[in-house]
Amino acid sequence: AAAVPRVRRPVAGYAMVLVAAALFGFHGAVAKVALSSGLSSLRLTEARCAGACVGLVLLAALRRPGSLRLRHGEWRLLAVFGVAGVAAVQLFYFLAIHRLAIGIALLIEYLGPLLVAIWARTFGHEVVRRRVWVALGLSLTGLVLMVRLWSSGAVDGLGVAFALVCAVVFAAYLLLAEHGVARRVPTSLLAWGFLFATLFWTVVQPWWSFPRATVGRTVPLEGHLAAWHLPVWALVVWVVVLGTIAPFSLIVGALRHVTATRVGVVAMLEPVVATVVAWLWLQESLAPVQIAGAVVVLAGIVLAQTAKPVGET
Repeated sequence: AAAVPRVRRPVAGYAMVLVAAALFGFHGAVAKVALSSGLSSLRLTEARCAGACVGLVLLAALRRPGSLRLRHGEWRLLAVFGVAGVAAVQLFYFLAIHRLAIGIALLIEYLGPLLVAIWARTFGHEVVRRRVWVALGLSLTGLVLMVRLWSSGAVDGLGVAFALVCAVVFAAYLLLAEHGVARRVPTSLLAWGFLFATLFWTVVQPWWSFPRATVGRTVPLEGHLAAWHLPVWALVVWVVVLGTIAPFSLIVGALRHVTATRVGVVAMLEPVVATVVAWLWLQESLAPVQIAGAVVVLAGIVLAQTAKPVGET
């Protein structure tokens, strides 16, 4: 099959990642409230995948119906992308934040971009500029400051294990998506990815056992918004639309303009947004050292964006 023609627009690509990271950062708090209702991480992941699948298929069908056509032998890559990338990233993220503070979970998850850079340099034979490595180091240092890792006390070991697995599958997701957008438009790639993820969860957790009563409950929004209540289904809709369809589409679309390594670095804005939202909403602490850490992360992101692509002088 012929590759999808593309015109690289790095500025547009970086803007897409920044918006996606902000949406992902806010989504963490919404998901945490939804999980407090008794809805399990597995079931929230299943509902998220199914809802996103329906939305993305409709979007692709309306915009470019032909883009959904499955080419010969392509289903294997799409199945791996859907199960090992889409489904696993969400599952292990939810499992991690169920046991860890959102900031610590994201710090560990964002070892993923470092793994992407190592893969690109070692196996992909991609020249990763020194400025990008420095940007990765700055951003990870900033994340350590933001979560105050030295004063976190006893950390749930299983939660850390879940977050480490999430880092690996996040790296795999970025690399698979970067490969996929060479042959498919982003909405079509994601539609197939979420379809295979939904099929996977349907086998693991049949829909007839879905806890409908839990989704119908009304729960407090916790923290500063504890006086407000919303039905769990409304939180799930938020997770599907603004926490999944929109940011995933933006991230995959950005991979048509910038490399997976750079997307991973810029996506580190997510923990900054998540920490600020957790402070404003869930009443989690925000000390001066965390603010300093956020500044360091932002410095790393800016540095990554100023690194010229290979081939430019």
